Amino acid sequence: MCVTIFTQEFNTSVSPTKLFNALILDSHNLVPKLVPQSIKSIEFIQGDGGLGSIKQTNFPEGSYFKYLKHKIDDLDADNLMCKFTLIEGGVLGDKLESISYEVKMEASGSGSGSVCKMTSHYHTKGEFVIKEGGINDGKDKALGLYKLVEEYLLANPNVYA
Repeated sequence: MCVTIFTQEFNTSVSPTKLFNALILDSHNLVPKLVPQSIKSIEFIQGDGGLGSIKQTNFPEGSYFKYLKHKIDDLDADNLMCKFTLIEGGVLGDKLESISYEVKMEASGSGSGSVCKMTSHYHTKGEFVIKEGGINDGKDKALGLYKLVEEYLLANPNVYA
């Protein structure tokens, strides 16, 4: 098995706490409302959202993938950090064992807003080596979702306050 690590950052004028609450703690409610054409539902199939919970993302009929399952490995709301692992779903295909993520929200250095930092660990099967070009579509979709959440939070300043 090989592990390939990628990092990305997203800067926003939204506070780190508000961003964490929307993207991590309440994503199962917010995201399907923002992108119903892409995500049918997100539900906890094990647990209540805390450590060890398993969250299933269901895609609409006709989508390339049917569902994804993520397990919450670590959740630290005080430090605005979450670690979770994609453990099941079509996106893993026959080349990936799992994908682990660490997401951390921090105050930006400018004094307002925040930086969302994500580190992804791609655990491959056998000797397969993943290249960054092979995951750019997924990274672009994640960034697009973060931007949609940012727009929603800026347009609705009282939510997640």
